[in-house]
Formats: sequence, structure tokens, C-alpha cells
Amino acid sequence: MTQAPEQMEPDHNPKPLVDHLVELRNRLMWCFLAVIAGTGFCYLFVQDIYGFLVRPLADAMGDNDTQRLIYTNLTEAFFTYIKISFFGGLFLMFPVLAVQIWGFIAPGLYGRERRAFLPYLVATPVLFIAGAALVYYFIMPLAWRFFLGFQSTGAETALPIQLEARVSEYLDLVMVLMFAFGLCFQLPVLLSLMARAGLITAETLASRRKYAIVAIFIAAALLTPPDIISQVGLAIPLIGLYEISILLVRRICKERAARHGA
Repeated sequence: MTQAPEQMEPDHNPKPLVDHLVELRNRLMWCFLAVIAGTGFCYLFVQDIYGFLVRPLADAMGDNDTQRLIYTNLTEAFFTYIKISFFGGLFLMFPVLAVQIWGFIAPGLYGRERRAFLPYLVATPVLFIAGAALVYYFIMPLAWRFFLGFQSTGAETALPIQLEARVSEYLDLVMVLMFAFGLCFQLPVLLSLMARAGLITAETLASRRKYAIVAIFIAAALLTPPDIISQVGLAIPLIGLYEISILLVRRICKERAARHGA
């Protein structure tokens, strides 16, 4: 079967390398400006974002807890607010970043490849937000209650043990966890792209399932706080995503086989 012209050739004639580098520089500049603008905008609402990020800890604390975060350096709180604003700016400006990435790579793709790649642009932020939401609404409340359970009063020990968490350390941990979970949830996107490139097959993934499960639990142990609830809370969804990836890869392989056989 003869393919349509738009499926056989990219839209534009090949450009010199210098033109590609200039376009890449311009798009990186737009990405940089977008992140700066998003950071500045989020700084206007930084206390609201801060309140959202510390809510799991505040909810996990009881009436007898310190109910506060501290900073031990004069500039610590300010730079923590800057990091929070940058964190929010990345989330806010992700659509702009995705458009710039798409605008750079789309002219070099075939028409069929462009249509195949677009769903990944949608799936990537959706899966990232799903991972971040999992750690925020499920993992952190359980983990914080576990760690706060090590506090004691003067009646239980010779001296009371109470949490005096630094605001920068707590928020660094929260942001790292949210990014880590969001990136881990990109597993179906990564495996599907590898399948489209012909690097893996569904049979390969299925035959190596037991090794993948071990690798998932090792990754969960490294990325989460050292408690079994957090580790299992990340590992179980990743195993589910791995199984979903096998189904997606099997479908991709069937479509590629049918296309080559046409």
C-alpha cells in the first residue's frame, strides 16, 4: 500500500546544522524566560504554595507537637521561598516548555510519527502529576506519622524528644519526593518510546518481569524515606505501570508488524 506523502517525508527541507543550533538556542531562551516568569509569578503566591506543601506535616502533628518549622540561617527562609517559587514555576510553565520541545523536534518527524508522538506530550504531565499526587496525598501523610511517632515526653524518657525541623530541609525532601515519584511514573512513556524505536518487545518485558520487580523495589527503597509503607506505596503502582506498559508495547508491536506487512 502506498503511503500518503505527508506520512513519508518531513514537512520541511533539511536545514544546515547552524540553523538547527540557532533554533535550539532560541527555544532554550524561551524556556528560560518562561521559567523565570513562572518563578516570579509563583513568588507572589509563595506563602500559599508553602502552606500547601507543609499541610501533610501539619496534619500529621498532634496537639502536643511543636507545630512549627525553624530556620537557623538569616537567608535560609528567603532562599527556601525562592526554591518553592522555582518549583511552582516549573509546574506552571510545563505546557510552554512542552510546546518549545515539540516545535523543535516536530519538523524532523514524519507525519505518522508526529501523530504517534503527540499522545506522549499529553501523557507525560498527566503521569507526572499522578506520581506527585500519590506521594503528597498518600505517602507523605503515612510516612510523617511514622517518623513523628519517635517523639516522646519527659514522662517517657529522661528528656523529651521533639521534632525541630528546618524549613529548608523539609521542603527539599518534599520537592525531591514529588519529582522522584513524578519521574518514576514516566515508566510507560519510556518503555513505549523504546518499543516504537524497536529496542524492546512485549515478550522481552514479560520474560524479565521478576527482574523488573526486584529493580522496582530497589528503586523504591532508594527514593522513599526508610519505612516500609512508603517503599511499598511506590513499588505497587510502579509494578502496575509496568504491566500496563507490557500491554502498550504489545499493541505497538502489532501495529508496527501490520504496517510493515501492508
